[in-house]
Amino acid sequence: MGAALPTLLLILAGVLAGGTWSLYRQGAPKAAVLITAALAVLATVAGVLWLLPDNG
Repeated sequence: MGAALPTLLLILAGVLAGGTWSLYRQGAPKAAVLITAALAVLATVAGVLWLLPDNG
């Protein structure tokens, strides 16, 4: 898949981060905001780790 998957993960992270901010501003339940934020962080970490070079 090359660079497509990390790119998609980072795009997803951006969408989730925007969704987190939107939920927060609308006064959504705290659990929904935290879950969305956690998913954004997870997608960001996965995208960045995928881009790191292999040591093999």
